[in-house]
Amino acid sequence: MFVCVMFAQSALTRQAPVEWVTRVVTAPRVRQYTFQSKAAKAKVSYHLYLPPTYETDKHKQFPVLYWLHGSGGGLPGISPVSSFFDSAMEAGKVLPMIIVFPNSFANGMWCDSTDGKMPIETIVIKEIIPEVDSRFRTIAKREGRIVEGFSMGGYGAGRLGFKYPHLFAGVSMLAAGPLDFEFDGPRAASNPNERERILQSVFGGKIEEFKAQSPWTLAEKNASKLKSGISIRICIGENDFTLPANRKFSSSLTELGVNHAYVTLPNVGHDTLALLNALGEENWKFYRSLFAK
Repeated sequence: MFVCVMFAQSALTRQAPVEWVTRVVTAPRVRQYTFQSKAAKAKVSYHLYLPPTYETDKHKQFPVLYWLHGSGGGLPGISPVSSFFDSAMEAGKVLPMIIVFPNSFANGMWCDSTDGKMPIETIVIKEIIPEVDSRFRTIAKREGRIVEGFSMGGYGAGRLGFKYPHLFAGVSMLAAGPLDFEFDGPRAASNPNERERILQSVFGGKIEEFKAQSPWTLAEKNASKLKSGISIRICIGENDFTLPANRKFSSSLTELGVNHAYVTLPNVGHDTLALLNALGEENWKFYRSLFAK
């Protein structure tokens, strides 16, 4: 019995090997790129979508959408998400833009781990953004960038957007989670072992560190900077298990005086494309309102 208990405890805190270069995803107009990361001390990869007009208009600069994936890893979502935006650009619903797909591992939480082994935030903010701006014809300023994500990626979009509001014109949190400040929401309650693995591998086992990195804390800290010059939206399906936490978080932004759009969509669960499709024309207005300038 003692041996079994010890095995369970060690398995609970064991981390998967850090692999900074992912496999290549094949999708129209999407390629994988790599660069040497000082933060990771290794080669790091990301995927990037280029609109059709990037090749036909050699002098045009393009805005950039940074798309942050949810838990479980982002590779399966690259093809459907890039195809969704590609079709919209072809149809003229949204202006041509570059889409960057960074990698944050299955449960990287889009922040630097306390042990320094997964400096995700540093890589995105201090390395990937400059890398993309130097490698491609981007609008290399705040007005040319939006950070958006789904689920854990929505949490990450809130984290990075609220912590670095000088870098982004817009923050889009889609079905964001975990937004429960105590990390005790439905998913954590149903899978306490996974909750503990995330706390151990990312936050050093400390709920206080989780709270310090939360969009709640960052919004409160930078509320004055978020009150002007940045567009924020929170979108959630009415059948999504993260709805209560998203609604509560929206109320907290209102109490802080931070303007934002809060949209709930009927008959939508925790599903990326279902949520984006349900937004319809309002979705494209969000990007156009920021990038049309």
